[in-house]
Amino acid sequence: MVKAMPQRKEGKWTTRRQRVDKALREAGWTNIDDFVEGTKYDNAAVREYETAEGPSDYVLFHNGEAIAAVEAKKVTLGPQNVLSQALRYAQGFRNGKFTFGDFHLPFAYSTNGEIFWFQDLRDPSSRSRQIAKFHTASALREFLSTDRAQSIKWVQQNPNDNQFMRPYQKQAIEAVEQSLRMNKRKMLLAMATGTGKTFVAISLIYRLLKSGLGRRILFLVDRRALAAQAVGAQTHVRIFT
Repeated sequence: MVKAMPQRKEGKWTTRRQRVDKALREAGWTNIDDFVEGTKYDNAAVREYETAEGPSDYVLFHNGEAIAAVEAKKVTLGPQNVLSQALRYAQGFRNGKFTFGDFHLPFAYSTNGEIFWFQDLRDPSSRSRQIAKFHTASALREFLSTDRAQSIKWVQQNPNDNQFMRPYQKQAIEAVEQSLRMNKRKMLLAMATGTGKTFVAISLIYRLLKSGLGRRILFLVDRRALAAQAVGAQTHVRIFT
């Protein structure tokens, strides 16, 4: 659900101190420092960090490495339209470990303390998206440990040849995988009663986990019988070698 922006008379600095700092701490970024030239930061959110494009409102450091730029605006402004500023600071960051095309940081955020936008800068085709809150440092590290290009390559090189699947079931899985290759994040797969929805779901989950496109997957049902059915469907999912 998209939050409506509150109409409050609150300046940018107040928003940063009362809302953005709080949101960072809630995500585990408890060490929030002001930038000091020459300082080596380990695990911290550093305010006003100098880049070649000017000071970034925050730069997030984990294990001594800068991994994200954050653009913060006052609470009455929508943060989606200013994400480009965080991208500019990610381009202007110097002396870091990472290079992804024109960017020297892998991730970027924009926020007004209540609404958060995020973009993964490692993939040139990535799209910005609204998220509920800042990621934890461990979540960002997990992102960095994944190679989406290799996962997509696995999907392309391993077509779904499960002998138990009907042609339309294979087509359903192929449609989802094609959407993932196009960087889509929201998909709805609708199938009629008796067409094997559970079998398709379990088969798709297996391929997501095997390829690395998925790490943790929530399979949610409203009845225990459906959960048992899902467990039974696993016996017909072919294990690829």
